[in-house]
Amino acid sequence: MRSIWFLINQCFFNSYLFPFYSLKRILLRSFGAKVGVGVVVKPKVNIKYPWKLEIGEYTWIGEQVWIDNLDEVAIGSHVCISQGAMILSGNHNYKKAEFDLIVKPINIGDGAWLGAKSIVTQGVLVGEEAVLGVQSVASNELEARGIYRGNPAVKVGERVIG
Repeated sequence: MRSIWFLINQCFFNSYLFPFYSLKRILLRSFGAKVGVGVVVKPKVNIKYPWKLEIGEYTWIGEQVWIDNLDEVAIGSHVCISQGAMILSGNHNYKKAEFDLIVKPINIGDGAWLGAKSIVTQGVLVGEEAVLGVQSVASNELEARGIYRGNPAVKVGERVIG
């Protein structure tokens, strides 16, 4: 199944040659992803394991996003994941000679916005309507409606939606 997904991913997702969103949703679902209506997956998106992916309704995944979901990744509804963002559910334990793999789930709440080239690391909860700024790195929980910037990301404000 991994080999077949690798080919599908390269041909239909991690490519500029296939811009059809509805067929991308069908392909993701056929490989076990839970995908809501109106989800947009732009070109050059790389998804490791669709069977470990859940995406709510009307979510937008921008060009060159990398979803490295070695563990479960849940993305809410009305989420914007901007160009080049990375969602990384795995890392290595650099304190051990074995360099053990550490994987933890990631949850991105409804209405959240991940800025271009931002990174969300394993085990992070991104609260509802939280904002992670351009090129920022979330390695800890982001509170609902918080605005975060930097590496590591720190809260710099509160998101007010009018």
